[in-house]
Amino acid sequence: MTVPAARPQAQELVPRERSRQSGADATRGTADADVIVVGAGPAGSAAAFYLAQAGLDVLLLEKTRFPREKVCGDGLTPRAVKQLLNMGVDIDAPGWVRNKGLRVVGGGLRFELDWPQLERFPDFGLVRTRQDFDQIVAATAVKTGARLMEGVTVTGPVLDDRSGHIVGVTTKDGRTFRARVVVAADGNSTRLALGMGLHKREDRPMGVAVRTYFESPRHDDDYLETWLELWDGDTLLPGYGWVFGVGDGTANVGLGLLNTSAQFKNIDYRDLLRRWCRSMPADWGFTEENMTAPIRGAALPMAFNRQPHYTRGLMLVGDSGGSINPFNGEGIAYAMETGEIAAEIIAKALRGTTPAQRERTLRAYPRVLKDAYGGYFTLGRWFVEAIGKPGVMRFGTRHGLPHPRLMRFALKLLGNLTDRRGDASDKIINALSKVAPPA
Repeated sequence: MTVPAARPQAQELVPRERSRQSGADATRGTADADVIVVGAGPAGSAAAFYLAQAGLDVLLLEKTRFPREKVCGDGLTPRAVKQLLNMGVDIDAPGWVRNKGLRVVGGGLRFELDWPQLERFPDFGLVRTRQDFDQIVAATAVKTGARLMEGVTVTGPVLDDRSGHIVGVTTKDGRTFRARVVVAADGNSTRLALGMGLHKREDRPMGVAVRTYFESPRHDDDYLETWLELWDGDTLLPGYGWVFGVGDGTANVGLGLLNTSAQFKNIDYRDLLRRWCRSMPADWGFTEENMTAPIRGAALPMAFNRQPHYTRGLMLVGDSGGSINPFNGEGIAYAMETGEIAAEIIAKALRGTTPAQRERTLRAYPRVLKDAYGGYFTLGRWFVEAIGKPGVMRFGTRHGLPHPRLMRFALKLLGNLTDRRGDASDKIINALSKVAPPA
């Protein structure tokens, strides 16, 4: 295993001075950029990377300063690894810890499932803490030409008086930045989407993740480890626990829970994590004395819980549009993928010769997302509704885990890891995703 090197110093790139009519497109007018991306997490930085790669002037606004902490399990599936490779991130540099697959614990069993061998995805996962993961991805966008401004808190949209379209954003320190298109990558509590009248859908699942770090001999592990039985007294909860080795002497230990359980609102998640850790083997070191960070929690918006993903010049990517996989709570891969999709559509739209052409292209974004993920996310919604019933969760754990072939199928399904023309399990998952109603 590799050990993280010293984390690089954060940098801030200040927008360069520019002529009001610079460049080939004089219609840019008084815009500060072609596109403003709000939020430099994985979604925003991926969008900024691909927009800059397409030759557009991109302003990436981040409310914090790097490096900064973010609540996450820090585990990256092959789906997320593919996005990093596509962006040219050096995952062979110090600090990236590879893993072979998933170790599953439950029903009195403990077994290992290697990541599937696929044409579309690599056969390994990674672990990297969010302390500097987001900074690395943002720096990649900057190298491609995006302009990053840190410590800039966006407070709301600037709207055109006649059309109601967003034409820029305001910031906490009183500044205004203008652009032709704005991308909301500002997370679950997105101020931009709320400012445009987009609220959460109550018919979509939500999750909560809580995690901390321990100094532990479990820091050096070739597998991501998940525990499928979370008990609150005599009640089996829908969710899972995890132990992900970070490779630097610490392990990320946490729980992910779904709101499809009747007990969801009454659970003290931090206390549940403490009790779960106390049930672990003593030699793992999951004790208060070995804790290197406080227990922190975050909401997990799933299955497109905020729609539409485009309205009046604003695009939603990542958590702002609820792009987390309801099957497993994975968000980074979908954040980066939706950022790439949004960038491709924006680049195409801004090549349009008339405002009507540009708007028509931008309005295709929600349909493209639903074609890509809608059916699969619907399957995920059905899945989490089912496991919200303790009897279903108990039956699945006791009777599904003893069958290796079924579990390999489940790994592909829950991780959304299939080839378009793969084996029988790929064909079944792809067919189910295609026929299910879009989320």
